[in-house]
Formats: sequence, C-alpha cells, structure tokens
Amino acid sequence: SHQKKEFDINSQDNILQFSSICFDASVEQIFITVLSGASLIMVNKNIIADIERFENFINENQVTHIHSVPMFLNNLSNNKVVSLKRIIAGGDVCGRELVKKWYGEYKFYNEYGPTETTVTSIEMHITGLDKNENKVPIGKPISNTQIYILDNNNNICPIGVIGELCIGGDGLARGYLNKPELTNEKFINNPFKREKRMYKTGDLARWLPDGNIEFIGRIDNQVKIRGFRIELGEIENQLQNITEIKETVVTVVGEEKDDKYICAYFVKERDIDISYIREELSKVLPDYMIPSYFIEIDKIPLTSSGKVDKKSLPKPDRHINTEVEYAAPRNEVEEKLVQIFKEVLNIESRVGIKENFFELGGHSLKATSLVSRIHKELEVEIPLTEIYKSPTIEKISKLIKVSQKSIYDEIKPVEKRKYYKISAAQKRMYIINQMDKDSTTYNMAGVLKLTGKLDRTRIEDTFKELINRHESLRTSFTRAEEDLVQIVKEVSEVEFEIDYRQVNEEKVQDIVKTFIRPFDISKAPLLRVGLIKIREEEHILMTDMHHIISDGVSMGLIMKEFTKIYKGEKLESLKIQYKDYAVWQNELFELGKIENQEKYWLETFKGEIPVLNMQTDYQRPAVQSHKGASKDFIINKELTNKLNRLARETGSTLYMVLLSAVNVLLSKYTGQEDIVIGSPIAGRHHNDLTNIVGMFVNTLAMRNYPEADKGFREFLKEVKENSLKAYDNQDIQFEELVDKLPVKRDMSRNPLFDIMFILQNTGMSEKNLDLEGLEMSTFDLENEIAKFDITITAIEIDEEISLNINYATSLYKESTIERLTDHFTNILEEIS
Repeated sequence: SHQKKEFDINSQDNILQFSSICFDASVEQIFITVLSGASLIMVNKNIIADIERFENFINENQVTHIHSVPMFLNNLSNNKVVSLKRIIAGGDVCGRELVKKWYGEYKFYNEYGPTETTVTSIEMHITGLDKNENKVPIGKPISNTQIYILDNNNNICPIGVIGELCIGGDGLARGYLNKPELTNEKFINNPFKREKRMYKTGDLARWLPDGNIEFIGRIDNQVKIRGFRIELGEIENQLQNITEIKETVVTVVGEEKDDKYICAYFVKERDIDISYIREELSKVLPDYMIPSYFIEIDKIPLTSSGKVDKKSLPKPDRHINTEVEYAAPRNEVEEKLVQIFKEVLNIESRVGIKENFFELGGHSLKATSLVSRIHKELEVEIPLTEIYKSPTIEKISKLIKVSQKSIYDEIKPVEKRKYYKISAAQKRMYIINQMDKDSTTYNMAGVLKLTGKLDRTRIEDTFKELINRHESLRTSFTRAEEDLVQIVKEVSEVEFEIDYRQVNEEKVQDIVKTFIRPFDISKAPLLRVGLIKIREEEHILMTDMHHIISDGVSMGLIMKEFTKIYKGEKLESLKIQYKDYAVWQNELFELGKIENQEKYWLETFKGEIPVLNMQTDYQRPAVQSHKGASKDFIINKELTNKLNRLARETGSTLYMVLLSAVNVLLSKYTGQEDIVIGSPIAGRHHNDLTNIVGMFVNTLAMRNYPEADKGFREFLKEVKENSLKAYDNQDIQFEELVDKLPVKRDMSRNPLFDIMFILQNTGMSEKNLDLEGLEMSTFDLENEIAKFDITITAIEIDEEISLNINYATSLYKESTIERLTDHFTNILEEIS
C-alpha cells in the first residue's frame, strides 16, 4: 500500500512483471497491481534478453511502470521507451550516471531492501543530484518500517558515522526455513521496541544530514553482484572440496557497480584445468556464484596479522582464464562480433574467436546486452539460452549463419543425368585449357619418396578405391547443346593402372619431367599415377591431375584418404559429389542470389584500375610465357614469432600481416599507392564440401592502398578490414568479375594483377603420410612453370616461415629475385 500511494498508481497504469516469480521483487510488482486496479503486463524472458524487442514491447503494451536492476536499466534507451512514466531501480547499487539518464522526464526511484524484510524497506524519489555526494542515497524508511544504524555494541551511530544497517517493522520475515541457528543470529530482539524483532542486514550505511541513508557496502564476506547476495566463504568451501586444490581465497574485483566480478585464487595440490574447476563448481553452486576468474598462485599472501593480504593478490586479466590459443576473426561477421564482445565486456585488448564470453568476465546481464547488440548490428535474433550453449565468437557466428536468410542452403544430390553443368571455376580452367591444349601450366603434380617394404598391388587398389569414392576422378569435359558440361563415368568405364618403372636414382628427375604431360580433358580419368623403383625398399610415387578436377585442398585430402584406405580403414560415405555442388552453384547464379556480392566487387574496382609498374630485367613478351623458376628462403623462428605476435596484438592473422608487407614491398619498388594482388581462397565455405575432391579454389583480387603517410599498423587495419569483406564476397568467380570490369585484355599479362600471394594450408604434411611399414617424405620437384609474373608462397613449418618466390624467367633474373627476398625480409624486420 505504501508503494501504491507513493507511486500514485491507478487503474490507468500498466505495470511490467519484470522479475521472475522466484525473485522477491516480483511480490512488489504483483501486489501494487492488485491493490491499485492497474494491469499487470507479462513478458517472455526471450524478449527481455533482446533490448530492442523489449523496448518495442514496452511501447506496444503501453507499459507505464518498470522495476528492474540498475544494470538492465542502463541498457535501455531513455528516448525509445516513450510510454514509461515511472522507473524503479532496485536489487543493486544505483550509480549517478543512471540517475542522470532517467530522472527528469520520468519519475525515478531508488529502492533498497533485502528479501528478509519483504522486498523494499528504504526508498527515495530522486529529483536531482547533490554535487557533493559521491553516491546516490537509498532514501528513507517506507511506511511501518524502522531503520537503525548501529555500532558493534548495538548503539545508534550519530549522523555521518558508518554502522550496520538494521531493519524493524511489519515487513520482517519470520526467519529462515529449517535454519533456527541462522534465524536467531540474524533476527534479533529489537533493543528499541519491546517484544519486537529487527533484522541485521550485514550491510554498512550511514545517515546523511537531510535524513536520507547512504549505502556503503557489506560488513562480512557477503557481496551483492547483479542483485544476488553472495557468500564468498561458501564458494571457498566448495573450492576447498576439490582434491586438486590446496588453498583458496575468493574476492570481488571491479569498483564499478556494473562491472564487479568474483575472482578465485588457488594454490594447487597437483595439476588441474580451470575448465574442470568450473565444471565441478557448477554441480554445487548456482551460475551467479561461479567465479569469472580463476588465478593460480604459488601461495596465499598474508598480512603481518595473519589475514589474507588482498592488496597483494595479482589483478586478474580478462584473458587469464581462456587457456586457448588466440585465433583471429576470419570474416566480417566474426570481426563485428569481436568488437561487440570488447564493448559489452569493456575489454581493450584483443579477443579471439575461440575465447569463452563468460570466462572473459561475461555474466547473465552482459549476455543480455550481447544478444541485443547482435540483433541491432547483425539483424539476427539469437536466443539468450544459445549464448550459454555457444559462448564463443566462432560458435555464435555459426548460429548467425544458420539464422540468417543465407544463400548457402543445403546442397542436395541431383538425379542421375547424361551430363551436368560445370562450375564457374571449372569453366575458367576449361577456357584456359582450350587456349593451349599442350600446356602443363595447370597440372597438379606431387612426388613422394617411399622407404620400406611396398605392396605395389595394394597401392594400385587404393587409388582405384579413391576413383570409386570421388566422382571428380572419373569426370571428363566437353560441349553439349551449346553449353560446357561434365560427364561422370561409372567406375567400370574408367581404365586406370599405375605406370610402373625401375630405373637408377640419377634418372628420376628426367622421368618425373616426362611423366608430367598435358591431359586431354575430354577423357577420364584426369589422374595418372606413376611408381618408380630405385632399389628394393626405395620407391618414388608420382601423381598428376588436371586442375579442373582438383585443387590444393583436394591434393591434401587425397593423400590423407590414401593412407587410411591403404591401412584398411573405413571412410565415412560422402553425402554429395562435386557435380551436385556445380549444379547448386549454377542455380545460385541463375536465381540472382549473389547480386550483392557482385555489387561489392564492382564498387571495389570502380574508377581507374591500377596496373603494377614493376621494373623488369627483360622486355615483356607479346604473349605471356609460363616458363619459370623458384627461389626458397626461410624466415627464422625469432622473426616468425614477432610476426605472429603482431598479428595477435592487432587482432589480425599472419596472412594479413604478410599481405600487408607484400603491399609495402611492391609500393617501395613501384612508387604506387594503389595496388592489386591476387590471392587464392579455398572456396569451401559450405560444411558439406569439406571432404569433396574438386576445383573449388577461387582467386580474390585484393585491392589496398599502401600510402606513404600511413603507419604500418594503420595500414594493416585497412588490409584486415578489406580481407574480411573479400572473404564474405568470395562466390563471384575471378573470371566473371574480369568480364564485368572495363579491363583491357592483354595477352602479355594476367588481368587485374601480376603478383600472387599465397599462405599455404592444404592440410597435407608429412605427419599425415603414415603408411604401414613405409616411411614417406616429400621429394623436391623442379618447378619450371610460372603462372604469374611473381608468386610469393608462404607456409609456416616448425615455428618458421618457409617462403618460395616463383617468377617468370622471361621477365626477371635470379639476382633480381634474390635482392627482392632481402628487401622483403628487411620490411618484415621493420614492421615487427
């Protein structure tokens, strides 16, 4: 009845049932409605979790009265909830900024009251702020309530003196159910009113000269965080029950009311994972009592009096719990999520896509803010419950991809046909092949040395099984009905056998060179395999495929599956084949589902398109020659570590750092500040394509602006942003982009760019190549082909970066390339 009168509530009011019925504040919301004839508006918790939807809900239902914790009120926009008349903050400390945000246009109240005294005991209608007060007062006692501020001897404290806040009056509960000892400790006889009781809150407070009360904090080991009263000692007890923990102390960190977290320090008895500690506590404690931070220390620091020296405990770092290797965002959605995480969690340092939101200091209310920000900025509704199930950026981005109206619907197997349309990437390869049918420029060859006892028949049977498994290995290409098509042959129609030879070791390179020869792409299989016997337990295994049916990832996949089949392992059956992907992709194009991606690239290349003006040693031939050579060099561990650290510090990737450095190198050589570099992308963004052999790789034309007045980190940030956007618009095939741009075709060079940069990660390494009774190692294949003027390929191996510069010998001398490698290394040293 006090609230009804104080708030001036009548039948025209709509009161929001904000609190769960399990929370004491719900009592106030229900009964002031019942006593005043107002309407009680029920709201689904999923709507509360999304601030924008919640604000719309308030207005649509003409809610006039809301009672909530300060942190939630802080998330609302005061200019959007136009129907509200009355705001009540309770359950936690109310700050000055929150008052400034709400008082004036609305009636704003600050309330205080523990559950033991039936919700509210002290209340203040705030109409302004005293400049001399650091804190917002909690007000004066409500009707039929007495407030006492007492010292240790239960004497009343004078005005301005801090003491324990005690409460008497009609609102007192009877005590704690089935806990007589605790009841007698907290509910004591009131020394100022005979035969009455009062409740010792354990809170510190003081009277102000104007008769209001100022809340100070807790007197014991209890804290109040986000409306929950928490006994830190109980957390310590449960931690102590974990056998791997020797000693522990739990504290609260953070000064700001909305940024307080529980931190657990522990001395281990033996090795223990933080994830295990968190899991064990979750079995016995509610979510709000699980510490946000767990910090291992050698010993608990003590003061001279033997108490815990909390000032000497190390301050927690937001990343102290994560125990995961930093992983940078891979696309624009993940980049936006990183920014949202940092802003919601108030983190300035880097955040990786694998780090747990709650282990970085997140909690239920911050999760609500996270859901709201995702809805607002990415236009996707993620239920709050899903944040608990998928608390990393990596997992949330997958949820977003599923939730969005995505062009990447499920790829389904198509009915059997005489022939199928080819993909955009295959079309590119087909046209290149028709221009020069005798070329081996787009052959994909691999050579391995096998040491040990080899079963020749078993190897041949393994490749036959691969041909049976992957339709791409029995696919050919032709024209039909004025269209380019692919034909998938049955296994019985494919003739395959290994080319077996026995020669001396010195002749191996000559045989490898003759083994790699042009393919007739109208005849399947576009795969050949050769086996050279050097001596009894030493062989060379050669493979050669046309790029129209394979790519780098496919090569790695084939070798991985080859080893498994050779050892007799069963492989999971494939849901789809490459032809199904090709049909699906053509439908995307025909239905115009990637028009926005096309607009992105046309915008990127609007205006004059730059041509790289690199000085060459020889005059460029009228028709591009593909004769080439390669130069290898190593970036040592020390410099590699520096470059990786730079990537982590800037929230980028090693690829972005190296691409930025290549831009700087070319800018120094040419004086140009608008540069386009080609870069391949795997093109397997759909989960169903992971284990499919085929030509998926696309080329992205990365346009960046290495202007002289930019610092490197500033430029790296631009490269990072442009890269993420390019990844999100990767479905437009390079040749289709070139056709739509005003690019003059020149037989002497590639369109759009002359330099290619690759950071290799095909999934193929010697660690994968494990055959029974055989040791496998790579065999150096002399590369005399250059697809571009210069191709810089990097691969990180054993904490070093191995770099290969492939170059057109019709343009550059070896000495020029050696000098270029020195200059590139110098740039890497400078930027790190």
